[in-house]
Amino acid sequence: MFFVDTIEVAGLGNRSYLAGGQRTAVAVDPPRDIDRVIAAAARRGVRISHVVETHVHNDYVTGGLALARITGAAYLVPAAARVSYERVPVHDGDRREVDTTAGLTLRALATPGHTPHHTSYALEENGTAVAVFTGGSLLIGTVGRPDLVEPRLTEELARAQHASAHRLADELPDDTAVLPTHGFGSFCSSGQAQGESTTIGKEKTSNEALTRDVDGFVAALLAVLDDVPAYYAHMSPANAAGPAPVDLSPPTVADAEEIAARLAAGEWVVDLRNRVAFAEGHVAGSFNFEAEGQLATYLAWLIPWGKPVTLLAESPEQLAAAQRELVRVGIDRPAAAATGEPSDWARRGEALASFPRATFADLAKHHKDGVVVLDVRRDAERAASGHVEGSVHLPVHLLHRRLHEVPRGQVWVHCAGGMRAAIAASLLDAAGRDVVAVDDGFDSAEKAGLPIRRH
Repeated sequence: MFFVDTIEVAGLGNRSYLAGGQRTAVAVDPPRDIDRVIAAAARRGVRISHVVETHVHNDYVTGGLALARITGAAYLVPAAARVSYERVPVHDGDRREVDTTAGLTLRALATPGHTPHHTSYALEENGTAVAVFTGGSLLIGTVGRPDLVEPRLTEELARAQHASAHRLADELPDDTAVLPTHGFGSFCSSGQAQGESTTIGKEKTSNEALTRDVDGFVAALLAVLDDVPAYYAHMSPANAAGPAPVDLSPPTVADAEEIAARLAAGEWVVDLRNRVAFAEGHVAGSFNFEAEGQLATYLAWLIPWGKPVTLLAESPEQLAAAQRELVRVGIDRPAAAATGEPSDWARRGEALASFPRATFADLAKHHKDGVVVLDVRRDAERAASGHVEGSVHLPVHLLHRRLHEVPRGQVWVHCAGGMRAAIAASLLDAAGRDVVAVDDGFDSAEKAGLPIRRH
C-alpha cells in the first residue's frame, strides 16, 4: 500500500507532496517552510528518504536543500540544472527505491518545456505507475509556462511542452494520477487548473497539449502568456545557490514612533488587515496587502527588492502566517512588526487616514462628473473582459513606479474583484491622492450602466 499526501501552498497557487509506504517516503517540490512537510511525515510515522525537485523553481524559494540536510535524505535534482550545492544528479530513466516493503520506486522522466531540465517522477508500485509528479509540465487541463527562462527559448520550450505531455501520455497508464506542483493560481502556470484532480486518461481527452497538433498548441499557448511577477527574477538564482534555512521567530516589535520613523525613511509599512478595515482607518502612508489575499505574490511583486518592510497585523497569529507566506518568496525577515489596531500604531494626536469604498453602481452615478477611473487589472484581463470607456489603465504591479501618470482629480480605482483595487487605493492614498476604492466584481460594471468598450 502507498499514500500520497498533498501539502497545499495556497497563497502561491502551488502544491507539494509527500508519498511513500509504511516506513519511508519521498517529498516532492517542498516549500521553504519545511516544518509542514516534517509534520506530515511524523503523522504518517515515516522517514523521509528522498527529497526531489522537478526543476529549479521560478516562483518560490525551495525548502528542498534544507529538508534533505535535516532529514539526511538523498536530494534529487535534475542533472542539467546548474546548482551550487551537492545533490544527486538525476538523469532520464533513473530509478530510486522509495519503500522496498511497499514495492515503491521513483522513475525519472525528462519532460523539458517549463524549463530545459524539467523532470517528472513516476511513482511505481511493483513496477506499475500509480502516480506521476509533473511539476510544471503536464498540469490539470493546462501546462506550465515556457517563457520564464529566456525569451529566445520560449517557442522552443513550448514545443518541448507538447512533446513532454505526449511522452507522459504514451508511457503511463490512463489511470495514473497526475500530481502537478503548479496550476492552482501560480503565475508559473499558463492557465488555471481545470478541477482539483486528474489522471493521464482524463488529460488525453481535455488537455490541449494532448488534443491539438503542435503548431496549433504552440500558437494558442503563446497567445495566453501573462505578465511575469518581478520577483521571479530572484527565485531561480536563490534556488540555484542553495537557500538558507528560515527563521520564523517573531520580529522586533515596533512602537508608534518607530513606525513613523520607518515611514519617514521611505521604508514600506504594510497593513495586513482586510481591505474594509484598512479603508476605514489606517496609519497614513501605510500600504494594504491583505493577509487573506495573495500576500506573497503581490507584495513580492511590488516592493523594490531588498527594501525593509514592517508588518502591521491584527493578531500575532496573522503576523506569523504572513511571515510564513513571505519567506516562501525570499522576504526572510520583517524589519519590525506590530499587532493590535491602528490607534496603537499611530503617534499620540496623529489622525488616522481613511478613504471611501464603493460599487460600480456608485461609480455609474459619478462617471460623468469628471472623475478619473483607474483600471489596475493586467493587460490580458482588460483585453478579455473589456474596460470602462475612458478609463486609465495601469496594472497594479506597475502603479507604484508610475503614480505620476494618474491624472489629477478624484480617482476611482477598480480591478476584477476588489483586492488589487485596495492595494492600488492604499498606494494612491499614501501619495496624498483623493481616492475611492471600487470593491466590486467587474461583471457588475455593465449591469450598473457603465459604458464598456471591447476590442
